[in-house]
This record gives sequence, structure tokens and C-alpha cells, in this order.
Amino acid sequence: MTTVSPNDIDLEQVLSVSNTEAHELVHHVRDHADAIFTWNYDKGERPALNKLYEKAKGAQWNGETDLPWDTEVDQEAQAMAAVNTFRGFTESYDLAGTPFERWGDREWAQLNVEGSNWTLSQFLHGEQGALVCTAKIVESVPWIDAKYYASTQVMDEARHVEVFAKYLDEKMSGHYPINAHLKMLLDDIIEDGRWDMTYLGMQIMVEGLALAAFGFMHATVEEPLLKQLLRYVMSDEARHVAFGVLSLQEFYAGLSDQELFERQQFAYEASLRMRDRFLQQEVWDRMGVDVKEALQLVVQDPGRVIFQQMLFSKIVPNCKKLGLLDRNDAWLRRRFEEMGVIQFEDWVDTGDEYETFALDAAPGPAAVPA
Repeated sequence: MTTVSPNDIDLEQVLSVSNTEAHELVHHVRDHADAIFTWNYDKGERPALNKLYEKAKGAQWNGETDLPWDTEVDQEAQAMAAVNTFRGFTESYDLAGTPFERWGDREWAQLNVEGSNWTLSQFLHGEQGALVCTAKIVESVPWIDAKYYASTQVMDEARHVEVFAKYLDEKMSGHYPINAHLKMLLDDIIEDGRWDMTYLGMQIMVEGLALAAFGFMHATVEEPLLKQLLRYVMSDEARHVAFGVLSLQEFYAGLSDQELFERQQFAYEASLRMRDRFLQQEVWDRMGVDVKEALQLVVQDPGRVIFQQMLFSKIVPNCKKLGLLDRNDAWLRRRFEEMGVIQFEDWVDTGDEYETFALDAAPGPAAVPA
């Protein structure tokens, strides 16, 4: 990975990365992991993982029958109703001479449509990445309790891919290819042969950010089908992140400083890449706007900065629980301070809070309403 300054987004560097396979249906990645068998079948040697496994077995849901797919979704009407959300942006900046100077309600509504299509498309692609990575964890992790739980997550991820694809196909108005930065991150996670790096990259970083993003969208979206879909997905995702926390906490306690430093660097660089991927470059291009010129305005939006910070509300406390913040002279802590996200370090980590996301849990401070 190429490290970028944590304080300023280098738009030239961000835009230099593109998806050269945007029109291909198949993408090949070399998986260097070993397939590991274990002849120790003593279920429950790791009680926390066993508890998670038992929880997962009883928490399966059917994406085809448990969601109200007969709900009518009028994406254009929703987009027009949301036009007022852009008023603050248009009133906060002098748009003279910018691509937005002559935009009216129609263009802002179309931006809402494209932005929604893009966001859900990236959720879809990320869920397939999680599907592949979790299958790799089943193959490569040396503990039977972890293999048992990871097998339930493979089913979860297949269901997530299914429901996001169906929502995009039947209720939305277009797919986007995978964002180049997300694609590169998934490739890096899959190519690394160390089983714990699959956990760190997917369970802690990608799934942690996704859980925060799903929570933000669930709190703001009004369309009932999508709201329920997100609620069901979040109930699974919280277990997935907890799986990473509970597995890696034990393993990382035994690593040398140099070994842990490699994990700290990976977590930091993955954070930068995920932050930069949410600039929706592909949306501006589809809207016929000069991408760099648009992004120069977008990165100044205070609301975007707050949203980007909130995406790390799960990642930072989970990294703290894993011991990643303060080893090696607090290297990762200082990086998160520079990124402006260290304030989340004392929030509840997902290893402790996952049950509050369960579908049968009463809504509480850490949970979300059904």
C-alpha cells in the first residue's frame, strides 16, 4: 500500500487509481494462504467463540421471505424530497464558476439517485469481499471453534450479497462497478497468506467501517424496505466484527513488537484507503462533472468530515482492545490522532456489544431501533 498524508487528502493520488476492469465480470486474485486442518475437535475450548457460534446458529434469517419485497420504492420521489438536504451545501459556498453554478432541483435530485446507487453498489461489492474472505478464514484458521463460527458467517455473507443485489436490481435504478480503492483493499486482504491478516483486514477494518456506515444509513433512511434490510444485516455484522475481536485478541497478545507493528501499519493504511474511497469519484464522472473540481469542494464540507470520522467509531475501540493502539510507542494511536478519530477509543468495542444488535434485543444506547 502507498501511505498518504493523514491530514490532507491528496486528490491527485486518489484520482490516479482507477478500476481498469470495470467492464469485466470476473476478477482473479492470487490467494497465498495455506489450507489448515486441525484434528482437535474439542468444541468450546475457546468459550467466547463457541458462544458466538451458538448465537449465530439461532440468528439465521431468510432474505427471500423475511423482508417485505412487495414494498413499493419510488427512488425519484425520494430523491426530490431529499433535495433540501443539499441546501446547506449550496448556501455555504460560493458556487460561481463551479460545476454546480447552474444546478437546479433536477440535478441535485439526480445526484441523490446516483449517490444512493453508488453507495449500495459498494455495500454489495464489499459483502462479496467478505464472503470470499470468510471462506478463506474457514480454510486457514487453525482453531475448530473459529472454523465453526466462520462457516456461519459464510452463510451470512451470501445472504447479504443476495439481498443487496436484489434491492439494487428490483428497487433502484442502476449498479456501479466496485470502487478502485475498495477493490485494491480487498485484493490486499485476500493476497496476504497470514490468516490473522484476513481477520484484521476484513473483520476489523472493512466490517467495522461497514457496521458504522450501515448504522448511519439506518438512522437516516426512511424507505421501510431498505431500513429493515439494513437492520437485519447489522444484526449479522456486529457478530462478524466481534468474531475478529475475540479471535485476534488472544493471538496478538503473543506477537513480537515487529510482528505487531506490521499489523499496526496495515490497519492505518487500510483506514486511509477506506476514507478516500467514500469520495464517490464515479458518481461525479457519471454526472458529467469535472471530478477533481467537484472533489475540491466536497472535501471542504464539514458534514463530510464528521461523517468520515464517525465511520471509525467501531474500528478505533476494537483496535484498542486488540492492543494495536499503544504497542510500539503508541504508533497507531498517534496516527489515529492525526486522522482526528482517536476520540472513539473508549466507545464500547464490538466484542462486548454485539448482542445489543441482535434482532430480538431491546433498543438501547449501543443498539439501533428495529
